[in-house]
Amino acid sequence: MKSKYKANVLLVDDEPNALRVLSAILNEASYNTSLADGVDKALGIVSAGTVDAVITDLKMPGKDGLYLFHHLKANYPDIPVIFLTAFGTVDSAVTAMTEGAFFYFIKPPDYIKLKAILDKAVEQRRLKYEIAELRSQLESTYGFSSIIGKSPGMEKVFRMVETIRDSSTNVLITGETGTGKELLAKAIHYTSRRHYRPFIAVNCAAVPGELLEAEFFGHERGSFTGAVSRRIGKFEEANTGTLFLDEIGELELSLQAKILRAIQEKEIERIGGNRKIKIDIRLIASTNRELVREVKLKNFRADLYYRLNVVQIKLPPLRERISDIPLLVTHFIDKFSQRENRRVSAVSPEAMNVFLQHDWPGNLRELENIIERAVVLAKKDMIGIKDLPHEIRKEIRAGNLQSNALKPLKEMEAETIIKAINIFNGNKSKAAAALGITRKALYSRLGKAGHKHSGKN
Repeated sequence: MKSKYKANVLLVDDEPNALRVLSAILNEASYNTSLADGVDKALGIVSAGTVDAVITDLKMPGKDGLYLFHHLKANYPDIPVIFLTAFGTVDSAVTAMTEGAFFYFIKPPDYIKLKAILDKAVEQRRLKYEIAELRSQLESTYGFSSIIGKSPGMEKVFRMVETIRDSSTNVLITGETGTGKELLAKAIHYTSRRHYRPFIAVNCAAVPGELLEAEFFGHERGSFTGAVSRRIGKFEEANTGTLFLDEIGELELSLQAKILRAIQEKEIERIGGNRKIKIDIRLIASTNRELVREVKLKNFRADLYYRLNVVQIKLPPLRERISDIPLLVTHFIDKFSQRENRRVSAVSPEAMNVFLQHDWPGNLRELENIIERAVVLAKKDMIGIKDLPHEIRKEIRAGNLQSNALKPLKEMEAETIIKAINIFNGNKSKAAAALGITRKALYSRLGKAGHKHSGKN
């Protein structure tokens, strides 16, 4: 065994002497063995604990090895099964191999070869387990649970993603910088039917324009100076999976035409090559630009825009998700406290008041960075005003934000409501939706705080 982990192997045979011999050989080879003289006992062992592989006799009184195999295949499909059989039952063993058994040996087996085959079986099971764990981690990291929000704007986003995630249709994610467009693209991929396939992301604004074509389509050896070997492009890497083109609004027009052709024809050609390569991808693009305006200005191709904009998901900026800020603050505090092994667990009322009033031009990214900094620098278990960056404290001193810790809760609430109304240019219905309350509740809370209001919108 290459690994220090001692795998657990279940041996099943109605002959006690055969069990003792095989068990001694495998124990010497650093395997843990469990012994069963019949199928019912074997099933009890499997259900009671971890079994990494099963070596079973084929012919046994009552329930035989085939019964055990079919039960394991139906209920524990990742456990490899190796058969031991006499000459007269070889056909049955071969049939089981076609149905998914790992291997079979004729009694008495070549024990050296048996150990080698068992090593492969256990390694295969370990790899399957690790892949399943990785997939679970990816889905946990990039699935819906990774996107925090209960505001009406985010609920609308979640409903849209639920509807289109298993479709192959193109998706355009729009929103300001820092709103989480790539995180949403990953959530779409890792909760879709393509979740076990590649997710390939390209930041169109980060790669120099002269290198983007090779980045997208790859190149053949010798196709240009410096092309010393063949290179696979991102379209080809993403085949059968998802290709995410981040900030696609930054692409030059000449490259936009080639992207459009690849999307329409579902095939690409490497630079310097003459062979068409078929691709099957789910395309998700994002932009912080107003592409409709860019099309009118002739900076973005109309035909590419319409090809990308089959389904558009608009991520609201953080200033329109005020009711999500406490949830996000708590999430980021937990995240960075665990990472830094700190005991920071809360934020002071005055600091939360500042968070609710700040405009957040950097959106989620800005909030996350501020909480990360505060967790690292906090002297106590609660983040206070002193733990916030100089820029925000400067806003407080300038009077743009209120930080009075002893301000009545109703007054703080009213100030937050008024801020939301101002953000939406006086539209109280939109302000109420961003705050996660009804329009009636908005009026009621303003009234209780002594603020007059107009019922025009």
